[in-house]
Amino acid sequence: MDAKGHDLTTFPAKLRNRRVLICSESFGPVNGVSRTTLMIVNHLRSHGALVSVVAPHNHTKVNIVQPVDAIDGVSGYCREIRLAGIPLPFNPELAVVYPVRLSKVYKRTFGEPPDLIYLASPASLGFQMLLQLRQQKMEDRVPLICNYQTYLAGYYEMIFPKLLARIASFIFSKVEGYLFRHGSIKTIFYPSTFSRRYLEDIAQVQKNKLVVLRRGVNTEGFTPKKRSAELRRNWAPNGELILFTCSRLAGEKGFDFLAQVATELAETDLSFKLVIVGNNRNKIVEQEIKGLFEPLVRRSIVIFTGLKVGEDLMTHYASADLFLHCSISETFGLVVLEAMASGVPVIARDEGGPSDTVDHGRTGYLVQPDDLDGFVRRVIELSRDAGLMRRFGEACRAQALLATWEVIGNKVAWEMLDAIEDQSQKTEGVNTTIAQCNRLRIPTAGEPAVSFMGKARTFLSLMLISSCWAIIVVCLAAINLTHSAKRWRERFR
Repeated sequence: MDAKGHDLTTFPAKLRNRRVLICSESFGPVNGVSRTTLMIVNHLRSHGALVSVVAPHNHTKVNIVQPVDAIDGVSGYCREIRLAGIPLPFNPELAVVYPVRLSKVYKRTFGEPPDLIYLASPASLGFQMLLQLRQQKMEDRVPLICNYQTYLAGYYEMIFPKLLARIASFIFSKVEGYLFRHGSIKTIFYPSTFSRRYLEDIAQVQKNKLVVLRRGVNTEGFTPKKRSAELRRNWAPNGELILFTCSRLAGEKGFDFLAQVATELAETDLSFKLVIVGNNRNKIVEQEIKGLFEPLVRRSIVIFTGLKVGEDLMTHYASADLFLHCSISETFGLVVLEAMASGVPVIARDEGGPSDTVDHGRTGYLVQPDDLDGFVRRVIELSRDAGLMRRFGEACRAQALLATWEVIGNKVAWEMLDAIEDQSQKTEGVNTTIAQCNRLRIPTAGEPAVSFMGKARTFLSLMLISSCWAIIVVCLAAINLTHSAKRWRERFR
């Protein structure tokens, strides 16, 4: 049972055949956020909910998930539509969606407003939805649930110069809070204490809206049973300790810190190999990350494997000895849970989502974010105590077994049903009041003015969206020019 008395072992029967529109900034096994969204979509559909997904086009050359654009033959709704936009130069797997009308999204999915909208880590698409929903009358509003999974304000601090970054981060957090505080949003899921602090203290979102939602992991796929002796021999032919990490190769993932850790370890008597799984569709960014490890790559201490998915990825996890997590911007860090499910102890910097996931001294170690020596010391400590490493690995597996997607999916479903029923009660109350006013023949001279104001607000919202989008285009163009200049320098060097 949860705090509201819902049985999380069961799916709410009343949600079957309800129309749920899911708007996601990415969809498929692109990253931890989109993998979570994919699992929720599959869970809802498998229990009879009518789910339509709206997401940006995949601008990469490799389509990991085949888009489903056809109309569902049984229910008559479009199961998935992709929207055009501009790919982010530092991560082409994500895109800034062009301005879009909410009414057109409704028309292309269900042909009419859905029963509920679920915003997965809202950004360019989600914010447009939120801004337009704010302009609607209460009786016309579709109830909203948000899943806050990405610390977007923190990205400004990594992308822009220091002073500009602080200003941009402050402005963004205020805009985000303004959108999140609106009455149409019934629930905001958050994955960690780190996320809740931001939503409460910085964005100043109402506490009663916040509901914790951890992520699940496929414990049948990510399992110690997939440990491969052959793969370990390929990595470490002399039986070296295998350190492992998995993420997109990008600056915000803490690779600068990881490079320092590996360099420090290489100066000790520890015999190890560091295996890094992941890539970046922007090859300039990928090469910048690889350049941090170039001296160790030449010494065959660091191994870059590229992108791995499916069974191959699961085998890579299970074949490692220790998982190193150096990012401090993760709101959850699904890779940490995947490592734990694989029976691999974790050493992480004590910032963000992993602080809630790693049980310090039982499933791994948490180290202060700037404590390089402490991080190195913990790696050496575990590497020299095989018994302790084994006990940590067993505790990791036991903890991961409690994080099932079934319970998480049911929790989301119950919150959806609560939001739908709550909005239905409010709408009935408003309609009753209107009917009473009509019977009493209350003057309605103000209605045209209200209609005009509604149109004016909608127009201003679209203008605001277009203005923000124009600013984003200028920023993206500047980043693209910077990357192009780097390419030219590399070519003529």
